[in-house]
Parts: sequence; C-alpha cells; structure tokens
Amino acid sequence: MSAPFFEVEGLTKRFGGLVAVNNVSFQIRRDEMVGVIGPNGAGKTTLLRLITKLIKPDSGTIRLNGQDLTGAKPWDVVNAGIAGTFQNTRPFRNLPIIANVMVACLGPRARRSGEWVKRVEAKAMDALEFVGISDLALEPASTLSQGDLKRLEIAKAIATEPELLLLDEPFGGMNPAEAGLLAKSIRRLHKGGRFGRLHSEGPAMLIIEHKLKELMAIVDRVIVINFGEVLMQGTPDEVVRDPRVIEAYLGGSHADAAS
Repeated sequence: MSAPFFEVEGLTKRFGGLVAVNNVSFQIRRDEMVGVIGPNGAGKTTLLRLITKLIKPDSGTIRLNGQDLTGAKPWDVVNAGIAGTFQNTRPFRNLPIIANVMVACLGPRARRSGEWVKRVEAKAMDALEFVGISDLALEPASTLSQGDLKRLEIAKAIATEPELLLLDEPFGGMNPAEAGLLAKSIRRLHKGGRFGRLHSEGPAMLIIEHKLKELMAIVDRVIVINFGEVLMQGTPDEVVRDPRVIEAYLGGSHADAAS
C-alpha cells in the first residue's frame, strides 16, 4: 500500500501550560482541497506554522510523499513542495510588487526546469496575472491594500510551484465580490491552472478561513478544530449540519449561509 500524499500524525504543540495543538492527525489526498475551521484560538494558524516549520512541534510527524519533514527547516519544506501564506503579510515593502514574486522564483524548487534565468520575470508576471494584480506590478508593495497584499502572498507561494498549498484566511480584507473572484482563481489553480507544471494537476490545498460561504463552495472536505483538537472531518454539507459544529462554531445563521 502506497504512503498517503500528505499526512499529519499525532501533532502536538504546547506553549507553557497551554496545549495549542493536541494530538492532531489527518491526511490529504493529492487531488483534494481541504478546509480547516474553528473559533479564534482553536489552534488553526499554529497548525499551519507547525507544518511549514516556523515553529517546532513537541511531538508528532509530518510527511509529504512519504518524506518525513518533522525535523526539516522552513526552506527545506518549501523545496520539498509545500508553500503557505499567513494572515499577517510581510512583503518587501519598498520593492516593486513584481520583485517580491521574483524572489520566490529563485528558490531551488522553482529553478528545476527550463532556462530559469530567462523565465524569472515572465513567471513572476504570470503569477501576478493569475491573482489579478499584474497591473500593479511596478508599484511598491507598500501601496497595496490588505486584500491585494493577500493576493501578492498567494502569487509568491504559487511561484515556488508547490504540490501542497497552505492558505491562512486568503479572503481576509476582501469584499464579497473580491473574495468570489479569488475563490474562482484558487479553484482553477487546484484544477491544473497556470502553475500546475510539475504535475498534470494543480496543488492540493489546505485552507483556513472564517468566511464560510466562500470556503464551503470550493473545498472537498472540512476539518473542524476545537481547543487544539480535531472535532470532526467531513464534507461541507456534513459539517454545517453536525450539531456539535453548529453549537461550537457556526450558529444557525452561519450554517444556513454556508449550506
């Protein structure tokens, strides 16, 4: 039996007496988009930071394509095929927007194929076009709105050509129309958009989001986290109708909106 594409097993992280992530286990298939929901402080962002190795777990394992990444450095995780974005954007604010993406194009993973030196600027522009801000390519990153900064972070992530893309609240700071357009772009990327070069399909995805309507419309499966533990996993329809989830997170009005 072949190893799962991506697997988290028994992942635990404590901050003093607080157990932020407690024995979390799940798998993601190569063809899946998976959402993660839960209240503020549930451990969702900590989980992503553990996967990207920005913080070290106290116990547990993380594997991609059978490769154990538990003890890896953040750059090793990117080169293995995992890229992520986070709520707090940190661009090179005084550099042009396209230069921010060009930096991501220079990593070892992104340079593996073709005449990469000649492709860097074109590839960065492709990524900006994909997320819808190519018209701002020569503006300094400091001029971007919060919503456009989220788009820039996604452009930087996809420029590394990941097999697994982690998105932490990608729709934050966007109005419904903007969030809807980005949701379509994310789904198109997953289905084999412009940056699905290393495989016939685009990257698998793990998406944390509080805007449930947009999230539930694009993911195949949802993981619900409460107090650092996995409460349940299921399809979007199963999750929004589960009494435990409705009581703990959603409430009736949110459940109706997401269904």
